[in-house]
Amino acid sequence: MAETAVNVARAAGQAVRHPRATIERARRLPQIFPTLRQAVGPIITGRVGDWRGEYAYTLGEQAFVYGFPYIYNAQLRYDWVTQPRNPATVPYAPVNHFWHAERLLDASYRDGGCPNNDTLYSVAWVNLGDEPVILSHPDMGDRYFAFELIGITSDNFDYVGQRTTGSAAGNFALTGPGWSGDLPPDVQPLKTAPSPWILILGRTLVSATNDVANVRALQEEYRLTPLSLFGKPDAKVPENRDVLKPIRAEDDPLGPWKTLNAMLAENPPPAHHEILLKQFAQIGVGPGLDVEAQPDVVKRSLIRAAAVGVPMLKQQILSGDWAHLVHGWRYPPPEMGRFGDDFLKRAADQSLVGITANDPAEAVYLVNFDDSDGNKLTAGGHYELHFETDELPPVDAFWSLTAYGEDMNLIPNLADRYSIGDRTPGLKQAADGALTIYLQRKPSDEDKESNWLPTAQEGAWFVVLRLYRPRSEVVDATWECPPLHRVG
Repeated sequence: MAETAVNVARAAGQAVRHPRATIERARRLPQIFPTLRQAVGPIITGRVGDWRGEYAYTLGEQAFVYGFPYIYNAQLRYDWVTQPRNPATVPYAPVNHFWHAERLLDASYRDGGCPNNDTLYSVAWVNLGDEPVILSHPDMGDRYFAFELIGITSDNFDYVGQRTTGSAAGNFALTGPGWSGDLPPDVQPLKTAPSPWILILGRTLVSATNDVANVRALQEEYRLTPLSLFGKPDAKVPENRDVLKPIRAEDDPLGPWKTLNAMLAENPPPAHHEILLKQFAQIGVGPGLDVEAQPDVVKRSLIRAAAVGVPMLKQQILSGDWAHLVHGWRYPPPEMGRFGDDFLKRAADQSLVGITANDPAEAVYLVNFDDSDGNKLTAGGHYELHFETDELPPVDAFWSLTAYGEDMNLIPNLADRYSIGDRTPGLKQAADGALTIYLQRKPSDEDKESNWLPTAQEGAWFVVLRLYRPRSEVVDATWECPPLHRVG
């Protein structure tokens, strides 16, 4: 029965995108045909046989969009706290402890989220339910760094870093909802976290390959200290890996909903969401509720809603509906990083596409899937991005261009090159300062190799232009990034 339910869940997502193919496939799978017809029949026929099931489905889609960041972050937290894989590049650390990347990320990292190839990451899952935790860093000189502080819904709530708190050594208090008390005099308060559990995503700039050791030395001085231990010599933060284990849809087709309910209980939603949660409670979705207690027709509808949910969110990302389009580049809205009650954009364009998103004042990521003719970037194409002298990205920190496969991971290539930007050694500019970047599978000319960014050998791909500490003309889109021209 469990295997049949999983097949139904997968088939439901396929039915939305390819209903005719779904019918043919169902005819070849008689063992699941009755259940499949019951679950996706309304999509194919346009007829509603059970109003309750259809109501549960439509409400379930809204609940899935609302709850996706909770579900996604439950899995990331469990993986990064409890599942060691490749600790050099994949986060693995106890609660309230930093994990530090030992080298710049490359194509061996496969957790998606469009990782950068410019900074060493420092990642921590922090529990503020019992007491504040103090984040400390040494003097950072003139090096770019930022600690992005993210609530469980993927929204940022504050920053520590070069732009916001300065480069001098400091101690900063992370406090959870409802905490009140006194802080030590040398600890600077930050904005209160919106949830007991938060994610810290730290980035420290690596200026060149031989700079990695310098950044690693700085990382060793980053600290997370519970308030009760702060200031105590040789205090040791306990190593706790006890986090909620999410239930995967492959193991239980209702697993995403069970995970969501547990995460909502652990991280109570804001009070002004009460009316929405009362609606979701009608189908068993909400803090501590039990979807198994729902009628079978509701459970089937929830399975269908979860199966269709992620493909729907991916389509929202690809649609560009969330962005201001300039020459194919998707400029983020000013709400990026803090979409709040815009649940669709919060789920798709913030959580799914990148785990989280920087505030535009910190960094703007311009995404492009198309060439100057409006055609999708293809594996066989040769493309050029040309900046005239007065068109170079205006930033106060740095910029870089990175290519990704459709799985939102870096693209494997024999040259082991994943980004190109204003710090790339050997980058060649024309005598007048103009710059051309060549995007293709392999360099076609040795003279152009220094300005070459490898692209996918097969399948879809896209690019992200990162601009750290962008100037106002980037944030308000008055600076227009040139298009990607297909040249061969």
